[in-house]
Amino acid sequence: MSGRLLKCLHILVFMLIVLRTESFYVNITYVRSAVAKGAGGGWCNNVTTCLARKNNRLGSSKYMVKQLAFSGILNNKANFNPDFITGIESKLDTVMAHPSLVTKLHYRGARVFLAVMEDLLAKGMKNAENAVLSGCSAGGLTAILHCDSFKALLPMGTKDVSGAQHIEAFFHDVVSTHGSTKNLPRSCTSRMKPSLCFFPQYVAREIRTPLFIINAAYDSWQIKNILAPGAADPHGTWNNCKTGINKCSATQLRTMQGFRLEFIRALYGLGVSTSRGYFINSCYAHCQTEMQETWFSSDSPKLNNKTIAKAVGDWFYDRSPFQKGDCPYPCDRTCHNRVFDPQEHTLE
Repeated sequence: MSGRLLKCLHILVFMLIVLRTESFYVNITYVRSAVAKGAGGGWCNNVTTCLARKNNRLGSSKYMVKQLAFSGILNNKANFNPDFITGIESKLDTVMAHPSLVTKLHYRGARVFLAVMEDLLAKGMKNAENAVLSGCSAGGLTAILHCDSFKALLPMGTKDVSGAQHIEAFFHDVVSTHGSTKNLPRSCTSRMKPSLCFFPQYVAREIRTPLFIINAAYDSWQIKNILAPGAADPHGTWNNCKTGINKCSATQLRTMQGFRLEFIRALYGLGVSTSRGYFINSCYAHCQTEMQETWFSSDSPKLNNKTIAKAVGDWFYDRSPFQKGDCPYPCDRTCHNRVFDPQEHTLE
């Protein structure tokens, strides 16, 4: 691969990971220019949910852990991450918005992102010949939204089970609360409502930077928060199913199969692109790139006999393209299907 190249690695929906295997720990670094501009994490969609994060790690770097385990794609050991172990590795947490004098909340994630990028460029990233912008959960969506603008820094509508569109309303609130329109790709906001530009199927087609999409067709976060959120399931019919896909009824599985088909149609709707790659397995999982067991290990999930790490590495280094989807659940025996505590936090 010649010349300077940036490729964006995106996992459609991305949060904090429990690591079970090899990783290394990195101390938190406070970028002074970013401290002055604020900090945050994840998505909060209105003043109430943002206030709830104000005094914890999701709302301020003051409350973040002082060390964070780098695993999966961030691992610096060749036997756990053979293709992506050199260069600068950084992990940041931000939200996009504008300041509010009434609540004393400071929505400054977009400026924090730029401040951190400036700091990394000064530390040597400006000399990079290759760069990967990746993310998990909310960070994956952010990777898509920032993909082309990140490259420029370098010198080179699904319905829920009630029939409503809960997640579209959620992102409408995100735009209103954070003033996000100015930070969303203009190629998208010029054509449709800004809230729709949080949906990758509407924005990814316009991205000029090579993009690799990693997602579980039965993404556990999406099932819990988009397909069957509490607001759409007031009687808790889906509660047991959401803790583990093996607990779902035949009717619920049919609904989830329909959700998978909608996702695949949206993916294929992006059109053909030789610079785009994707790895779509039929697992009940989330954030597979930052967990060592799902990124690269002896029993990691596979498609075409390739782990996620191998598929991404082959695509990134132009060894071979990779655009593979999976057969429907429960055909894939390599999956690490998540099992959740019934009380585990969701979007709501």
